[in-house]
Amino acid sequence: TWRLSFKRVSKRKTQIRERVHSAWCWAEHWLPFFSNSGFDCFALSLLDQGESDTPSGTVAGSLQTHAGDVADFIERNLRLPPVLLGHSFGGLIIQYYLANMRNELHYEMQNLYPKLTGAALIYSAPPSGNRCLVWRYLFSKPIAAFKVTRSLAAKAFQTSLSLCRETFFSATMEDNLVLRYQELMKESSRVPLFDLRKLNESLPVPKMTDCSTEILVLGAKDDFIVDAEGLNETGRFYNVKPICIEGVAHDMMLDCSWGEGANVILSWLNGLNR
Repeated sequence: TWRLSFKRVSKRKTQIRERVHSAWCWAEHWLPFFSNSGFDCFALSLLDQGESDTPSGTVAGSLQTHAGDVADFIERNLRLPPVLLGHSFGGLIIQYYLANMRNELHYEMQNLYPKLTGAALIYSAPPSGNRCLVWRYLFSKPIAAFKVTRSLAAKAFQTSLSLCRETFFSATMEDNLVLRYQELMKESSRVPLFDLRKLNESLPVPKMTDCSTEILVLGAKDDFIVDAEGLNETGRFYNVKPICIEGVAHDMMLDCSWGEGANVILSWLNGLNR
């Protein structure tokens, strides 16, 4: 059995929240923000993320195993159906979770995942994955495509301050913060989250079976990684209108404008309570 690490901040238990990403990213700003707004918050590190165990293989897992780990955590630790927040590939993991969630017709099936109150997909990889997105960048923004590939595939963001800033943060982010987060990102994982070839073979994710789960699709005009069509694809898939924020970079929860996205999500959460 692998061990997943998590951070928890609690103010009062009006609703349970669950986050899918390396825990330190969420603990910086959003965990205290949502806790102070009355939510019981968990930030979960997937395998090989943060202080979680590192598996013996060459990758941390698959879409299926990561979603299964989240489901197992919810089953063991949470009493009420949570709201999941997933960022980037974490959003794709949540999409797979949604497609394999228990519903009224199949509630007793043990191989299905526990029910959710809602899910927020933040700068999420679209249901078809990043393949079409990459091709669009190659033809429409070849310089940006080269930078993204160099930054993420070649891990150049770990050594280049300017590329790290351009990939993840706003241009106005202070150097000392970019350096700090750059170091934390380098330490966050030791092997890739997925085998991308196998991931692409398993996509697109299936449609979710429980239409009662509320979905928020959130992105930004200036995102360096997920373009407008990727954001709109996710919105169409879940039949919701995406919310696009201006002036916030890809790592919304760490960016100097982190409050912009946090307030949008808080407004949506308060609507769920009604």
